[in-house]
Amino acid sequence: MRFILASKSPSRLELLRRAGLDPEVHASDVDESLITDPQPVRLALRRAAAKGEFVAERVAGEAIFVACDSVLEFEGRAHGKPRTVEATTAQWQRMRGRQGVLHTGHFVLVRSDDEARQALRTASTVVKFADVTDEEIAAYVARGEPRWVAGAFTIDGLGGAFITGVEGDPHNVVGLSLPLLRQILLDLGVTWPSLWRGGAEP
Repeated sequence: MRFILASKSPSRLELLRRAGLDPEVHASDVDESLITDPQPVRLALRRAAAKGEFVAERVAGEAIFVACDSVLEFEGRAHGKPRTVEATTAQWQRMRGRQGVLHTGHFVLVRSDDEARQALRTASTVVKFADVTDEEIAAYVARGEPRWVAGAFTIDGLGGAFITGVEGDPHNVVGLSLPLLRQILLDLGVTWPSLWRGGAEP
């Protein structure tokens, strides 16, 4: 069965590849900025579902569809991609030396010829930020990376040195919780080893 990642995130794709899977990438054209919700967990779930449903409607046949969306909960609010230099800088000036919770909504649809089963769940990980200097913030923002990622940081890129610790699944901070995805698929009747490159047999 085809395994389709409904995301253009290179980090999610690389995470799945390193876990032994070979997903097809079909990025959605959903404008996530148009989907709003004051509750961070609900927002991540709604955006993940919108992305997954968009791709599933356009790809025919039997397939497993996975879509994710990450939102940082900080100061009681949801923070997605800051996009502008000013917003990214201001956010890091508030976050440094503190912590937030990265929520990732996971939409999974297993579609066969005779039925379709789906699930929608969230993984949450506490992220602790270093007490970075103004100069470090300016240099990081100037590189562009934090402007286009949820919460204005990465753990697997330039921002990794600015993360002092996590509580929970570290994969989730990359944008996809492998343990949660495995459990969702198992609940939907798909075993994780069956998805490995070359199958479950050694």
